[in-house]
Amino acid sequence: MNIYVGNLPYNMRDEDLRDLFEEHGEVMSAKVIIDRETDRSKGFGFVEMNSEDDGKNAIKALDGHESDGRALRVNEARPRADRGASGGGYKRRPRY
Repeated sequence: MNIYVGNLPYNMRDEDLRDLFEEHGEVMSAKVIIDRETDRSKGFGFVEMNSEDDGKNAIKALDGHESDGRALRVNEARPRADRGASGGGYKRRPRY
């Protein structure tokens, strides 16, 4: 199960995120998204748990959990296709 974790403390790294979730089951991967320019967390990340039951238990236990004064937002990650258009791309207008 793939889990989105938002409102992370900016000093949190992959291992910290893994440690937080391992209390609730086997973690296959944990990734904090880092800004390349500042080398600081962007405040969100993803955790992949081995079983759906462990993932649901972790979501229930950690959603709203406080870490370094920030209440985590934890829910099941949606596939990229479900996120909708994010804009920002240049679209060429057709010539008639």
